[in-house]
Amino acid sequence: MPAQKIKFYQTGSHVVGNRLLAPEQRSVQADGNRANSLTCGHRACQGCGEALGARYAIDAAMRATGRQLVAVNATGCLEVFSTPYPETSWQVPWIHSLFGNAPAVAAGVAAAMKVKGRTDVRVVGQGGDGGTVDIGFACLSGMFERNDDVLFICYDNEGYMNTGVQRSGSTPAAARTATTQAVGERPGNAFGQGKNVPAIAMAHEIPYVATATVAELRDLEYKVTRAMTFHGARYIHVLVPCPLGWASAAANTIRLARLAKESGLFPVFEAEHGEIVDVSPIRKRVPVDEYLKLQGRYAHLFGEHPDTGVIARIQAGADRNIRKYGLLDTHEVP
Repeated sequence: MPAQKIKFYQTGSHVVGNRLLAPEQRSVQADGNRANSLTCGHRACQGCGEALGARYAIDAAMRATGRQLVAVNATGCLEVFSTPYPETSWQVPWIHSLFGNAPAVAAGVAAAMKVKGRTDVRVVGQGGDGGTVDIGFACLSGMFERNDDVLFICYDNEGYMNTGVQRSGSTPAAARTATTQAVGERPGNAFGQGKNVPAIAMAHEIPYVATATVAELRDLEYKVTRAMTFHGARYIHVLVPCPLGWASAAANTIRLARLAKESGLFPVFEAEHGEIVDVSPIRKRVPVDEYLKLQGRYAHLFGEHPDTGVIARIQAGADRNIRKYGLLDTHEVP
């Protein structure tokens, strides 16, 4: 079943107006009894997409499980800014693992709950792209292969932001990082590198795989809720813009997440047992440069002499995603 569609008639305002909806139509974040799993007092940067993504996802998981949830967190930004010893901003049973073994620890927690007969307690593993796409990749694949009863969520900000904005396996082509400087004949990250982890998860034919962004709250909440109706390994990959690493304005976090989807650079879909079952279509298509220009990590592409060749290659990648995932009607695809 697709996410619930809500028609908002209010115009000329950014107010969503959840208060005008019936209680059963409101988002988890509009519920006064929400868990507030990641609560105030954390030390995330202003405009942090990861803080939003984690709050949205874990609150949705808490509601879906009747608050019978254990969260396992890899080392990374999310762990560092939410649990500076001896403090914590988590209001949920929460375990900090190493950078690379969060999927294995989560699988161990799920196994322990099964042995104890606590079938009501569900487990969520979470981490950034560094701990998921790179350092924890072997443990993640093992979790998929064993079909452990864990939902793993990757909050993808496309780099190692906590340790100095180094390139990760999900850093996009041409992006500037501390280790892919905007210098030389081919500045920024090289084309053709990295991993498409949602596709790899689908190749394992696990029960449920989805992608989402922090720009579409209801879609993200729906997918977490949907994931909790399955048992076995599940994976959700959430795009979470990082103002620090992307050199973008804090106020543009949601806008950037929306443009990533609307340009075709970040396809949003659901898959079950290796097959795509639903795609979130592009509502208003935009060229990739509208997305790229808002980020300082791509500033070297838009100087006095714009690098039209590189921009065209990025646009071609977006066009390829649109064709592959059917994000537009056939006659609209280039």
